[in-house]
Amino acid sequence: MRKKKDKAGEGEFARDGLANSRIHGSIARTLGVAIVSGQYAPGDILNNEIDSSEQLHVSRSAYREAIRILAAKGLVESRPKTGTRVTERSRWSLLDPEVLAWFFESEPSEEFLKGLYELRMIVEPAAAALAAERRNDTQLERMRKALIQMESQTLATEAGQAADRDFHDTVLEATGNPPLFTLSSSIGAAVRWTTIFKQRKRELPRDPMPDHWKVFDAIAAARPDQARQAMEKLVGLALEDTRAAIEPKD
Repeated sequence: MRKKKDKAGEGEFARDGLANSRIHGSIARTLGVAIVSGQYAPGDILNNEIDSSEQLHVSRSAYREAIRILAAKGLVESRPKTGTRVTERSRWSLLDPEVLAWFFESEPSEEFLKGLYELRMIVEPAAAALAAERRNDTQLERMRKALIQMESQTLATEAGQAADRDFHDTVLEATGNPPLFTLSSSIGAAVRWTTIFKQRKRELPRDPMPDHWKVFDAIAAARPDQARQAMEKLVGLALEDTRAAIEPKD
């Protein structure tokens, strides 16, 4: 009987921990979106802990944990007497998948979107060329299956978007370069959110599958130059599609 009671207690503790984690994450998301969207500017001081926790209807400890999350991502810093201040944008962890998601909760600027595609254009064509030289059969099969899934589910679905990320992840993995592969979560988040952004108000203007298959075919054929060129075209066309989806300014 004692063991059952202990297990039940552990289960309640785990559920409480999960609930607290969700509260922390929700507060961090609310504040994070407000910061990256410009509602709070660098240098602004957030309300004090007591006022903020009351305004958000959460405990002070939950609010403190949310601030720690934001601080770890470089968005804020807390100092005695001066309070919690929004930091300069140069200190933000822009490649953090959560921070990227917060940018896309509002209308990201064209400058920010261009920066993401410049990053992809620097990284992914070079990665495709390396993958053409170093990929193995298992990785090729994973790329092929991802594209088949992407083709059947389409990028309008979560399953199709997940398959798209799997394809790009596997290309990075196939480089055999561990430091390069650490960018996969950031590249994957950029691919995901720009894909959602492009079709948030309309269907995709073109079928992206032929360009993906060209990248795969070049990697499978062990042709680095062709793989690089195919990936450059894929990313370039994706940028054009994204620019077309930007809301015109008055």
